[in-house]
Amino acid sequence: MNQRETRSSAVADETDGSRPQGILSVHGVRYQVKDVARAITFYTEHLGFKLEHQQLPAFASVSLGAFRLLLSGPGASGSRPIPGGKPQEPGGWNRVVLRVTDLPAQIEVLRKAGVSFRNEMEVGPAGRQVQVEDPDGNPIELFEPAR
Repeated sequence: MNQRETRSSAVADETDGSRPQGILSVHGVRYQVKDVARAITFYTEHLGFKLEHQQLPAFASVSLGAFRLLLSGPGASGSRPIPGGKPQEPGGWNRVVLRVTDLPAQIEVLRKAGVSFRNEMEVGPAGRQVQVEDPDGNPIELFEPAR
């Protein structure tokens, strides 16, 4: 076992020189939402996330495995206007990608639940994918790798 393997990963990550000092790890991905309670319901009921923390009406954190999604409502510090007064708003094209099995079955379940889709299922050499939207228009890609 080398020296790095014997130390905790947090200590090793801070001292191994592979990243700037003080950058520890990915904390999560932040999505701007208009209604935090509604977003919690969407992510937990339709996509299988677990509620980790909530401070309604401003903020919640949900997780899927080791991944953490931060949901910031209009009153959250992470939603304040950026310099120049431009508001932070939901939507855009950057997205979380969730790995799934049996994408057609997932699509059917979500359609029956009234989830909004941005596109039809696409098929490529690496697999197939489709984009859904949370209630505020934030995109989530469902991806099934090719076998």
